[in-house]
Amino acid sequence: MALKLFSTIFNNKRNFTKTNLEIFTRAYRAVKPVARNNLYSRISPLGDPDVSLTPVLDQWVLEGQKISELELQRIIRQLRSRKRFKHALQVSEWMSGQGLAFSVRDHAVQLDLIGKVRGLESAETYFNSLNDEDKVDKLYGALLNCYVREGLVDESLSLMQKMKEMGSFGSALNYNGIMCLYTNTGQLEKIPDVLLDMKENGVSPDNFSYRICINSYGARSELSSMDNVLQEMESQSYISMDWGTYSTVANYYIIAGLKEKAIIYLKKCEDIVSKSKDALGYNHLISHYASLGNKDEMMKFWGLQKIKCKKQLNRDYITMLGSLVKIGELEEAEKMLEEWESSCYCYDFRVPNIILLGYSQKGMIEKADAVLKEIVKKGKTPTPNSWSIIAAGYADKNNMEKAFECMKEALAVHEENKFWRPKPSLVSSILDWLGDNGDVEEVEAFVSSLKIKVQKRNMYHALTEAHIRSGQEVDGLLESMKADDIDEDK
Repeated sequence: MALKLFSTIFNNKRNFTKTNLEIFTRAYRAVKPVARNNLYSRISPLGDPDVSLTPVLDQWVLEGQKISELELQRIIRQLRSRKRFKHALQVSEWMSGQGLAFSVRDHAVQLDLIGKVRGLESAETYFNSLNDEDKVDKLYGALLNCYVREGLVDESLSLMQKMKEMGSFGSALNYNGIMCLYTNTGQLEKIPDVLLDMKENGVSPDNFSYRICINSYGARSELSSMDNVLQEMESQSYISMDWGTYSTVANYYIIAGLKEKAIIYLKKCEDIVSKSKDALGYNHLISHYASLGNKDEMMKFWGLQKIKCKKQLNRDYITMLGSLVKIGELEEAEKMLEEWESSCYCYDFRVPNIILLGYSQKGMIEKADAVLKEIVKKGKTPTPNSWSIIAAGYADKNNMEKAFECMKEALAVHEENKFWRPKPSLVSSILDWLGDNGDVEEVEAFVSSLKIKVQKRNMYHALTEAHIRSGQEVDGLLESMKADDIDEDK
């Protein structure tokens, strides 16, 4: 979440993919656990998706504890909100197997969970197994959501048409699904027609419906049409305007270079955010004013966020640091990093990485290196990505010896970050340099640490060149290359 937000404020080049954040961002806050003897208090700590919840549910019943449909529905809802879909499905299936009341809504939730956990084919099988009287609009809507999630345009439209023929136009949620599908498949020009069809069939658009359509026009630089949809949205008595919509509109005016228009909608965004305690709203305002180069407004909203919100999360510091870096206030960003360090409970290297990137992209890689080494002196262990940022900065300045040393540091800590992968271009440039400059033992040690991380071709070539320079035989290497189906001449 935090990295996505940073991408909207750090990069000067904006595009539709990045502005999706304005539409789809959701904020999550850690909730302090409460010591209670209830079913959820037993389920909540079992975060490993491979740990089954069924024994916990069975034990609860064996102890003679009461259990209700409402409690199970609440637990399923909580697990879904935390993206623990496998566990949510286990609770749902346990519930349906206990003879408890299982509503159409429960079936729809289970169908959606099956699609997420086991895939579309299993979801379709479940849908087909239900009685016809259970296949109401909510069930069709859940199946439609599975098709949308898989990006299946034809299947989604066919199911939507079937629902219409049954006299069920569904809810705004179904139409929103189709509009999201067109967004995700790059067919933005089709979205306004879906909104029109929605209204013609007597389904009232909600905030999300209007925002998707506004985005479709903004992404295609049709700002006049975007404004028209916004005015229609504002005129609807049942719509409560949200800051996210105004933020989206302001963003497209910033992209278009229309500063005055952008500020109009930023003020409307501010009016809503200032009445709430939504830190994410303040983050968006800070980000937008950074794009406009307005440090005073940035600092104003940072101050207001501190007053209105109980605490600042890492996400909030990432936004503010990225904004300061963007306007070139690197020294002030360092001071804010110190502020964050003094208050953080868990050292999240995504926060200082922003400053490392800022210095690196300005060609001040020695300064970035010094910042990272100062953090190491404080007893912190950087992530591979932190070292990789420094390595890339040195490589950009053709200091390959330093880049090599930093990449070795990154690989030394990769076990704790198993999903990290170094940039192939960076690794290739280091291997090319090693092939020409490294001794055989050095190259072999580096290659050994890379084997599970990158393609083997460059590794073999670096090893071969090092062996040839040192006068050592390469027959064994050539045989290994042949076994791995790598052409020695490429």
